[in-house]
Amino acid sequence: MAETILVIAEQREGKLNRVSLETIVGAQALAKQTGWTVEAALVSGGNAPVDELKAAKLARIYSVEGPELAQYTPDGFVGALKALIEAKRPKLVLLPHTYQVRDFAPKLAATFGAVLVSDATGAKFEGGKVLFMRQMFQGKFTADVALAGDGPWFVSFQSGAYRADQLEAGTADVETIAAGSATIRTKPEAPFQEAKQAVDLSQAEIIVSVGRGIKEQKNIALAQALADALGGEIAASRPICDAGWLPMERQVGSSGQTVSPKLYLALGISGAIQHIVGMKGSKSIIAINKDAEAPIFEVADVAVVGNLFDIVPALTEEIKKAKA
Repeated sequence: MAETILVIAEQREGKLNRVSLETIVGAQALAKQTGWTVEAALVSGGNAPVDELKAAKLARIYSVEGPELAQYTPDGFVGALKALIEAKRPKLVLLPHTYQVRDFAPKLAATFGAVLVSDATGAKFEGGKVLFMRQMFQGKFTADVALAGDGPWFVSFQSGAYRADQLEAGTADVETIAAGSATIRTKPEAPFQEAKQAVDLSQAEIIVSVGRGIKEQKNIALAQALADALGGEIAASRPICDAGWLPMERQVGSSGQTVSPKLYLALGISGAIQHIVGMKGSKSIIAINKDAEAPIFEVADVAVVGNLFDIVPALTEEIKKAKA
């Protein structure tokens, strides 16, 4: 009998988090190598967006519902998921590496006497073992991690580790499961935000990002105009945020946000490894830099060698004309 991979998808107010779809893509890729089946679960107070999952290639979808799950609490989620995992006995439990997962997943793993391999960037089946890749020393090295024991194993995938647009289509039946009672020891408060008016760049489809090549804070207006014309978000490498030119929540990289937009424009970014690990999962990368040897060009789909102060305003104007 084939083993099962169970993906714990995340939803907020009836909307599926895109990183959940990326995690399912990772599960599907691993299933091709191992021959295992892939299932998914959604936890909610009764408004789970199962329709967004029904078109994916999954063996089954579990909608775990209960009034105590209407608002997130670690006690409620762990209690509901523990019962589901005990009943369905998956070999591997995969989760998207979100703030919410970081809160409850270690406790969930601990209830099974297991560890959580967090923030993995990929998985592979090699030498008869499933290996999970994790970045170390701010992305300078990658370690292959193997889990011992019979399972269940618990692993979270980093945002951008897989691309949501590579989701395999199919049909899946939905099984509704009553969560049962749980002792909730905490009173839910407003959903967590990293900072006041913070932006979640992981959900952005278009990002215009600036680096040291922008030279002065006032020049960020050029990048902002381009982002506005494209309908995207503005972001930056760490030096720009450290200087206070943009808020810290706009930082992309190993010490900032990990993103995987459809389009990532890197303006004046040299491409240090700490930045690359935060955006290399983007579907299309366009880099503009006057240095032809800039490391950013190694991951770029389109490399433009030139002065961004000449190129960006002209590009912005052409986009505005095309939309007019």
